[in-house]
Amino acid sequence: MRKAKPKKRIILPDPKFNDVLVTKFVNNMMYEGRKNVVYQIFYEAMEVVGTKSGEDCIEVWKKALANVTPAVEVRSRRIGGATFQIPSEIRPSRKMSIGMKNLIGYARKRHEKSMGQKLAGEILAAYKEEGSAFKKKEDTHRMAEANKAFSHFRF
Repeated sequence: MRKAKPKKRIILPDPKFNDVLVTKFVNNMMYEGRKNVVYQIFYEAMEVVGTKSGEDCIEVWKKALANVTPAVEVRSRRIGGATFQIPSEIRPSRKMSIGMKNLIGYARKRHEKSMGQKLAGEILAAYKEEGSAFKKKEDTHRMAEANKAFSHFRF
């Protein structure tokens, strides 16, 4: 390797729930550095989740995030003249990042009034193991299972 590994930045916990994972989620959701706006959206979504589920909203959110987090992914690798989809394990930080991005991306595509309601709807759907983000994880696992025969090409 030519360059040294970049230092891991310390992420401060959020003000309301005092959780670093919430801050990471908010950072992924943020547009143009408007963190206060995103915190308001996230907290609104947490209120909706808390009232609709009747449980602790942060626990529901963490379970939903775990439900949409994939364990394996497929990577394209060119061997000879053919391109193979090779299944590979994902490191934990990337797993969480993919899960968050899927949850946020599919929440944005929902048809509800505000982003807080969209996010709450997607979180509740993921908590019940349904919804688009959960389906994306299932598709990823299915693709890896189908291409298990090429796992010996792993690099």
